[in-house]
Amino acid sequence: MKKSHFLLLIGFSFASAISQTYKVSKKIKIVGNEGWDYLAVDEVKQHLFVSHGSVVNVVDLITDKTIATIVDTKGVHGIAIANDLNKAFITDGKDNAVTIVNLETFELIEKVTIEGQKPDAVLYDQFSHKVLTYNAKSNDATVLDAVTNKVLKTIPLGGKPEFSVTNTKGLIYVNIEDKNEIKTIDATKLEVTATWSIAPGDEPSGLAIDLETNRLFSVCGNNLMVIVDASNGKTIKTLPIGDGCDGVAFDAKKKLAFSSNGDGTITVIKEENATNFYVLETVKTQKGARTIALNKTTNQLYLPTAEFGAKPEPTTENPKPRASLIPNSFAVLVVENNIK
Repeated sequence: MKKSHFLLLIGFSFASAISQTYKVSKKIKIVGNEGWDYLAVDEVKQHLFVSHGSVVNVVDLITDKTIATIVDTKGVHGIAIANDLNKAFITDGKDNAVTIVNLETFELIEKVTIEGQKPDAVLYDQFSHKVLTYNAKSNDATVLDAVTNKVLKTIPLGGKPEFSVTNTKGLIYVNIEDKNEIKTIDATKLEVTATWSIAPGDEPSGLAIDLETNRLFSVCGNNLMVIVDASNGKTIKTLPIGDGCDGVAFDAKKKLAFSSNGDGTITVIKEENATNFYVLETVKTQKGARTIALNKTTNQLYLPTAEFGAKPEPTTENPKPRASLIPNSFAVLVVENNIK
């Protein structure tokens, strides 16, 4: 074998080895046949809160067992964990309400009705002790005092809000899906302070942040991740991702961003520094696994999904039919680095 061919083979083998560093390690089965959206990790207690139709399932991540079911959360979408207040804030999309529960006992503290319509994503900002629900139908954000649970204000957003993150220093960012924008919100003044276009990104949904480099990672419906300077809104880089994404997580230890794609993949983006980003690998997951949460303690990723039956033929009454869920197939995929 020629030396050049040998080196090429070695290089190819090494690239193949490092290209598959993440994989599905197990599935956590959860009872129930309803749909799902976001999920959230209680890092302190190592509990996973999973939105599941009209309830929230709480899983102990040590045993992988469901230890509680929080009921009466109709049309649940988002969960925000406030460890310093011992509370979880849950958006009830069909009730236009926020369910607040005790993180120790999972008992109801209060259910707060809001004026915002169809609350979806939710954010707890520990800096200001505020909770913001992002309301898909009324195109605004409802602000609650996380200590008193009282509604403080409604912030107009001029478009459909999706996921949100905080810089932990008084500034909040939110994707505006139908305007292809990111808006910034002052957590003290409770008002929009900037609006940034993220074109060519279209229909942004998931959003993550690197607090060290001050970079935002916005995943979009046209199979792009748009990386934005969180100080001025300048687009730093756009990268290809899989189809049907609805979430993104950022691992600050490994400097990796993970786009969860409904087509059954995770696109892993490596951040070399504040200006250099590239696609590291594509991880096979399962169809429908479009939202994601990161366990910062174990570095594991969690993605809810189920198995699907055959998709019905389109009809006049139902031109875009969805495939039915196979009963008792709902589970949370656990994805982790397989190189120890």
